[in-house]
Amino acid sequence: KDIEKLRVEYLGRKGSLTLLLRKLGTLSKEERPKAGQLLNQTKREVEELLKIKDVEIEKLQKEKRLQGEGIDITLPGKKLDKGTIHPINLVLKEIEEIFLGLGFKIEEGPEVELDYYNFEALNIPKDHPARDDQDSFYITKDILLRPQTSPVQIRTMESQKPPVRIIATGKCYRRDATDSTHSPMFHQIEGLAVDKDITFGDLKGVLTVFVHRMFGKDRKVRFRPGYFPFVEPGA
Repeated sequence: KDIEKLRVEYLGRKGSLTLLLRKLGTLSKEERPKAGQLLNQTKREVEELLKIKDVEIEKLQKEKRLQGEGIDITLPGKKLDKGTIHPINLVLKEIEEIFLGLGFKIEEGPEVELDYYNFEALNIPKDHPARDDQDSFYITKDILLRPQTSPVQIRTMESQKPPVRIIATGKCYRRDATDSTHSPMFHQIEGLAVDKDITFGDLKGVLTVFVHRMFGKDRKVRFRPGYFPFVEPGA
């Protein structure tokens, strides 16, 4: 407050220096330059001194404030929240563990996939609706974001000899409108078993064991036919 009072007293609209500067016009031509130079120099010096005092006062106030806000290093610090595994990854891990226990291996494939592995090799013809741009995210004519994990089956059969028992999990992409059951990006899991004398009974047995281990032994399993372009017969 004292600094501000001095500033007003000397530099304010009615301050002593301001009034003297206004009276320069009453001086003679010979006296005016010398007096003006002296008054302006005095004004600059006063402004500089006041500025220095402002800095000193601000520094003292900051030091006083810090002393009042001193940190007690003996107090416990802030507890950091621990990271957790995403629910989707937890479920995928649980599913994979079940199938690993049944003798399956986990296989992965690229999310940016060739048209051949995603459609042609899976017996999906050129005129199939799944090839429509409205259903799939095409990057080029022959490259797209995979809308299913099924290409992993083809890549596995190309690189491995039977018997084959694999589970493929991962992200898939489709041009679906978002609602309670659809999303442009979703997770999918599927399995493949290639061996001699495999029957629908083996498929039903594996799925039944999975359902019981995943959801509880009291769960009933219904096995019914279903059509898929590259699965015949299907259930």
